Amino acid sequence: MGRVFVKDESNRLGLPAFKALGASWAVHRTLAERAANGGRPGPVTLVTATDGNHGRAVARTARLLGQNAHVFVPRGVHPRAVAAIVAERARVTEVAGAYDEAVRLAAAAAAGPDAVLVQDTAWEGYERIPGWIVEGYSTLCVEIDEQLAAAGAGGPDLVAVPVGVGSLAQAVVTHYRSRRSGRPPALLAVEPEAAACVLESLALGEPVSVSTGHTTMAGLNCGTPSSIAWPYLHGGLDAAVAVPDAAGARASADLAALGVSSGPCGAAALAGIRAALNGAGAEERRTALGLGPASVVVLLSTEGRAANPQAEGAT
Repeated sequence: MGRVFVKDESNRLGLPAFKALGASWAVHRTLAERAANGGRPGPVTLVTATDGNHGRAVARTARLLGQNAHVFVPRGVHPRAVAAIVAERARVTEVAGAYDEAVRLAAAAAAGPDAVLVQDTAWEGYERIPGWIVEGYSTLCVEIDEQLAAAGAGGPDLVAVPVGVGSLAQAVVTHYRSRRSGRPPALLAVEPEAAACVLESLALGEPVSVSTGHTTMAGLNCGTPSSIAWPYLHGGLDAAVAVPDAAGARASADLAALGVSSGPCGAAALAGIRAALNGAGAEERRTALGLGPASVVVLLSTEGRAANPQAEGAT
């Protein structure tokens, strides 16, 4: 590769992950619409399910705006991640099941008149707020273009995106597939082997749910693609790969050695391009992705190391 850039999201609006971009915009739009429609006075409860970073972002936004937050946390989330959400004055309900179960329970809890579900995945009948979250994430892509231009690098030739339910990847696909001039970059989705719902869905040509296992990439431990993200992922991704936890840990350590704080989810982007662009068949894959000696690669490091304490001392 010619040059490799890392989009460092280890300090976004005072939080160690990119999630605040989507949560803050969606909450703003939700509260503005509620006020315009004559909603009941007084604070509302913002309800969500999370593997860590999204829930903390919703809780932080609620606290800053004088609202309440109720966050459902699935099994496997590190106690320190839960404590960080509690520190934002949110009510936390720990769920014995996986992420999809936590989402189901959060949706049920948000049924009252003074509660609103602020979830970063969509399903039939629940699309508008997840769409606003994706809009918030698009800020990251605009920044990438501006920062590459400032570095004299032009546009990216490959963007590697860590994927959970696919909302960030939807924002990336929407941004780069809407280019009216120049060759659009190749887009690579990266998931943990324990929760490769997008890779499985792409292989089958339709969205499917998978049973998830334990992974240190806790923020990517999702079993079902977002319904609004799926058409964009299916039509806009060029490649997808699933990586083991060990590869993510190595990538996190290598980025740390270069001065980049990147947790296992963020470092998954580096692990993914290593898996995709090396080994048997690598030349064919590079050619298919349009990559050459002068190519510019962008890795989305979506969280700082401290954002996922499972990687520190637990593995």
